[in-house]
Amino acid sequence: MNPLLAKLQPYPFERLKQLFAAVTPNPALKPISLGIGEPKHATPAFIQEALKAAVATGLSAYPATAGEPALRKACAAWLKTRYDLTLDPATQVLPVNGSREALFALTQTVIDPTRPGATVVSPNPFYQIYEGAALLSGAEPYYVPSDPARNFANDWDSVPAEVWARTQLLFVCSPGNPTGAVMPLTEWQKLFALSDQHGFVIASDECYSEIYFREEAPLSGLEAAHQLGRTDFKRLIAFTSLSKRSNVPGLRSGFVAGDAAIIKQFLLYRTYHGSAMSPVVQSASVAAWGDEAHVVDNRNQYRTKFAQVTPVLAEVLDVKLPDASFYLWAGVPAGWQGDDTAFAKALYESESVTVLPGSYLAREFNGSNPGRGRIRMALVAETAECLEAAERIARFVRAQPQKMDPGSSPG
Repeated sequence: MNPLLAKLQPYPFERLKQLFAAVTPNPALKPISLGIGEPKHATPAFIQEALKAAVATGLSAYPATAGEPALRKACAAWLKTRYDLTLDPATQVLPVNGSREALFALTQTVIDPTRPGATVVSPNPFYQIYEGAALLSGAEPYYVPSDPARNFANDWDSVPAEVWARTQLLFVCSPGNPTGAVMPLTEWQKLFALSDQHGFVIASDECYSEIYFREEAPLSGLEAAHQLGRTDFKRLIAFTSLSKRSNVPGLRSGFVAGDAAIIKQFLLYRTYHGSAMSPVVQSASVAAWGDEAHVVDNRNQYRTKFAQVTPVLAEVLDVKLPDASFYLWAGVPAGWQGDDTAFAKALYESESVTVLPGSYLAREFNGSNPGRGRIRMALVAETAECLEAAERIARFVRAQPQKMDPGSSPG
């Protein structure tokens, strides 16, 4: 077997299952899970209809790995609508089977494990695919902590020059998972300068870009590059998905866009990897990318939900409305002494509510785990269910006044 498989860590949800294995949740309460970021809003009917209509003709031939021209044009048209960017659909856009597959596969395409000290730089906390992709490519991850004092911005300045010098790939997640933080133009400018100096590729994970709470939409890596005059998108690949935007996680559809030279090699890798999107899925994807009304409606549902749920939780936890995404990244009360796993376990037992310990989404690195003492809550269910979960969490915290923050009131 591939010895690198032994380096992989259990997925956060497997660790959560083990944490709860010996726990019996309160049988008087209906279980509510805020643990997994799986969209629960209804899939738009027109996407379902497009999928059904394509079945009659879409299963009789092998699909091309590059995707149909109609889909690539639809993706490029969305980039124009959303960011006012003009990309060549034939060379700068490539459909993928969701961002997870693409993030992993791009890493295998980019990394040269024969170069000494091959390194992949990742945010910390992070989406675990970044780490697994790095390890299985033969590279070593280097984790960059987020800073709560700066709206959970990653501390890129903490990375030593010798680490940047051996870096081959940098993962950026904006809006961030789990923090919801959006990276500003100044940080992009810093990363582009480092990429120019050291030659590493930037993989910009933007799958939460359409769920945001400010009036200003999140900045894309491609958009930032264009604003800085980097119109060839050199060493930059952006990842976009329909899963969160259009509530179709089961469709497994997204696209990558950016540096044409990298996409050419990425297409070669995916051709051998067998990563071709079903024509049926492509047809539904064309329909989804071409409509914005359902995206606005989806975003408004999240805005309404977060406006109701966040204040309830803010009374008992260190939490505020994020820039974007559908997560709340909350600090547990001080009396828990940073033990996010104990908090999650006790909450599940008492209130039958599942949250994900923040330490499961990060790694102990340079003496600390930046996820420790925090929990991630995915507000993906309907508003009423999320609000009930928030009220149970508030009740749970208030029932233990000795563990609340100093000066806070249990009432």
